[in-house]
Amino acid sequence: MIRRPRMRRKRDSTITLINVVFLMLIFFLIAGTIAPPLDSSLELVETSGLEGREPPDALVLHKDGTLSFQGRLTDPETYMAAHGAKPVRIVPDRAVPGSRLIEITGALRRLGAPSVFLVTVRSLE
Repeated sequence: MIRRPRMRRKRDSTITLINVVFLMLIFFLIAGTIAPPLDSSLELVETSGLEGREPPDALVLHKDGTLSFQGRLTDPETYMAAHGAKPVRIVPDRAVPGSRLIEITGALRRLGAPSVFLVTVRSLE
C-alpha cells in the first residue's frame, strides 16, 4: 500500500511578528526613562537680580563682538593655540549678531576644535 505524504501546515508568520513587536515594546519600556513633570505648585527661585557667571572653561562672546577667556581678552587663534584640539564652549551675549557668532564658531572649527557648544539659558516656561 502506498501512503500519501501528509500535507504539512505552514506556520503562520504573524505570530512571529507579534512576538517580535511585543519584545521590542518590553525592551523600550524597561530601557527608556521618562522624566516626571514638575509639580504645578512648585515655585522656582527667581535669579534675575543675581549677577550671571559663565562656566570657568568657557569663552565669552560679548555684545560688541570681542572674545574673552577667564576675564582676559583673546581671539580664536590665541585660544586654540593655548588649549589644543578640545571641544570649545562659548557663552554668547544675547545681543551678539548671529553673523559674528557664526564667524567665531567657524574660526574655532577651522583652527582644530572638534566641536563648539553654545551655553544658553533654558527656560522652563
